[in-house]
Amino acid sequence: MQHHTPPTAPLGRLNDIVAMPAHALSDAIRQRRVSCREVMSAYLQHIDAVNPQLNAIVARRDADELLREADERDAQLAAGQWLGWLHGLPQAPKDLTAVRGMVTSMGALVYKDHVSPHDSILVERMRAAGAIFIGRSNVPEFGLGSHTYNQVYGTTLNPYDRSKTAGGSSGGAAAALAARLLPVADGSDFGGSLRNPAAFCNVYGMRPSAGRVPYGPSNEVFLKQLSYEGPMGRTPRDVARMLSVMAGPDARVPLSLGDDPAVFAQPLDADLRGTRIGWLGDWNGYLPMEPGILELCEQALSGLQAVGCEVDAYRVPFDPARLWRIWLAHRHLMVGGQFHGLVRDPETRKLVKPALIWEVEGLDGMTAHQVFQATEERSAWYQTVLAMFQDVDFLAVPTAQVFPFDAQLDWPKEIAGRSMDTYHRWMETVTPWTLAGCPVISVPVGFGAAGLPMGMQLIGPPRGDLAVLRLAHAYEQVRDWVGERSPQGLWG
Repeated sequence: MQHHTPPTAPLGRLNDIVAMPAHALSDAIRQRRVSCREVMSAYLQHIDAVNPQLNAIVARRDADELLREADERDAQLAAGQWLGWLHGLPQAPKDLTAVRGMVTSMGALVYKDHVSPHDSILVERMRAAGAIFIGRSNVPEFGLGSHTYNQVYGTTLNPYDRSKTAGGSSGGAAAALAARLLPVADGSDFGGSLRNPAAFCNVYGMRPSAGRVPYGPSNEVFLKQLSYEGPMGRTPRDVARMLSVMAGPDARVPLSLGDDPAVFAQPLDADLRGTRIGWLGDWNGYLPMEPGILELCEQALSGLQAVGCEVDAYRVPFDPARLWRIWLAHRHLMVGGQFHGLVRDPETRKLVKPALIWEVEGLDGMTAHQVFQATEERSAWYQTVLAMFQDVDFLAVPTAQVFPFDAQLDWPKEIAGRSMDTYHRWMETVTPWTLAGCPVISVPVGFGAAGLPMGMQLIGPPRGDLAVLRLAHAYEQVRDWVGERSPQGLWG
């Protein structure tokens, strides 16, 4: 894998503009207390100094062009035209989602020169809300695995320890947020790609409910139900405001939810006294965990108890080994189906990573009856989850089973002495909630003995996105890890 050699000289004091939460910066722009040009200039200067140390933002656009676009946003404001919450904010859409006129490489050599002719729905909405696209956030090849490295742009490093991974597949987005290279970010999540990098980089990442953010446009609108796009931010309020831009129905995605996304722009304050949280821990010993992770999460849960939540251990009434089999079948079906042609063509097969070949060959080994059985099993799990939310209001479980690992590795081969048999087995803690379509947010829970970040998933019932955001907001009021511990080594 390619690696980036970071310079050692830190930047000076952090610029006030890039230090601002996204919601505060958006308000300042709208009220014309700061110009879009000033914002863009501050961010570009900061990115020039810090991004070479991390390689989080790739495929950057020309600075003069970006400043001209910022001037256009200022002229719109002067004329009384405010496009929306992202007006004038720099954004770097994840390099898996299409952006008109920009390369969408998916971190893959086979697509390294592919210029998208159209915007994805997500990008349409960000563009309409006034965002200025400065480049792309880096991803693993085809978004596979939770470690952001590829042969097109290289490896994204962790802002808290540049010898470690930033996670993935939204690793570039999470690292950029932590390093204040972006005010807010978009990402996507199949196997934890909004959650795991958020945990590894001490920020918030939310996988919304099934259908909350329309995915596409796509030729697989009825099949592609497990990969969702969603928001990332340094505060739950920023995550919620970004979701208000992303969410809402679209006729091109018939399974999208029809709720008004404006609800996510409301204040998140709520009385949580008596709220019941079920703590899953390591699933009664089923999930191997590196030492220190469970302890950090349990300390974080005490913060929720401080705002009136009731936290009790909860045992899931479903065999976790059965869940893993369901996961593998769906993963083979959706990843293997999407990229089958690349693996079957001898010329392109030479250019793709082993994980993709493994997924395609896994699909080739399945029968139609096995696919049908897997969907029946997933339905049984969904009904079990609905019953679980009769017992509790939310569930909590660690976001990751390991702390950020060495960036030279492709993926962890063992955890606490237990071997990992697939490239994503070490991420098993996230997969049940993917299968259930629940809204999940990863919240920071602090730092382990080696000074590396960790997170915890807060899981709500299907379509309970607003309630999950309110819970995360209440948690942040007790302990603001993002504000307390920024990666100071990057800028002094």
